[in-house]
Amino acid sequence: MSQNIFVTRSSMPEFDEYIDEIKGMWDTHWLTNMGPEHNKLKELLKDYLGVPMLDLFTNGHMALELSLQALKLQGEVITTPFTFASTTHAIVRNGLEPVFCDINPKDYTIDVSKLEALITDKTCAIVPVHVYGNVCDIEAIDSIAKKHGLKVVYDAAHTFGVTYKGKGIGSYGDVSCFSFHATKVFNTIEGGAACFADAEFGLELYRLKNFGIRDEETVDGVGANAKMNEFCAAMGICNLRHIDEEIEKRRLVVERYTERLGNVSGIRLNSIQPNVVTNYAYFPVIFDEKLFGTDRDGVCRALAQHGIGARKYFYPITNTFDCFNGRYDANLTPVALHISKRVLTLPLYSELSLADVDRICDIIISCKI
Repeated sequence: MSQNIFVTRSSMPEFDEYIDEIKGMWDTHWLTNMGPEHNKLKELLKDYLGVPMLDLFTNGHMALELSLQALKLQGEVITTPFTFASTTHAIVRNGLEPVFCDINPKDYTIDVSKLEALITDKTCAIVPVHVYGNVCDIEAIDSIAKKHGLKVVYDAAHTFGVTYKGKGIGSYGDVSCFSFHATKVFNTIEGGAACFADAEFGLELYRLKNFGIRDEETVDGVGANAKMNEFCAAMGICNLRHIDEEIEKRRLVVERYTERLGNVSGIRLNSIQPNVVTNYAYFPVIFDEKLFGTDRDGVCRALAQHGIGARKYFYPITNTFDCFNGRYDANLTPVALHISKRVLTLPLYSELSLADVDRICDIIISCKI
């Protein structure tokens, strides 16, 4: 009987490699509070991501939430509902009002043609989301933000290692925030980072992640505790050594999926963006029930019956969450709503065999009526 296939599987180094990386902790007993592993990873990531400055966090959500707080924003923030809960919650938890902009149907990022119509005298920032490794329309967002004096904070959780026009994706916007969760292309078990170019902002961000502490005798702000520990940093150091190989393995999986599913009527695959070197983070498939004959949920059930996990990602969209009690109207973002009801992300990780990809594709194709 075939083994179950999960939608993702965490990348891990060889056991001995990780043990070798952490063994010095038994000499120093330095386990957290910006230790040697933390600082080593920070410098390695600055170089790999091509960013001027970077700070590490306990997770990607805290990187985003504290970045918004560090900017001292007030009022409305234009964002997308086609994202993970973290994006919207980071805005709301800062006492800001999310204003939802629809997505474009080609790459599922924020529809820049609809941005300016949503700007009011209360608008203070834009929080666009790079999705599935796809990159937002950076030039248009930058132009609109400058025209209206708005901050831009990118949720870059899906785009670790991605470059746009030869530059690391983390170098765009006022801040770009990454997630290093176990399910991501690059992981530190749990973790995240914020990338930026303003040293004063970086100081404020550091204070917020470390209780507002300025030095050993000065606490001049009210902060949280969002520091990455040494064990997580060590995992990141190990995984970073192999990241290019991991992405290359993912590319082979994506190419096999594309070969098998690319010409199937009723199935739409992710588009390839010009000027973008992607990371093959996810493999989203959009099912058109009228052409395919079976809807997304039916395909998902068929895969599950064979022990294969697939994820309705993103569904539901965040402006329909129960926690907002009907506060937002999802009909104002019809493309996001439409895509959310038809998208399924298929299993994708570096160790997924091409034979298993074929098995997944066979099951999907068998659902076609």
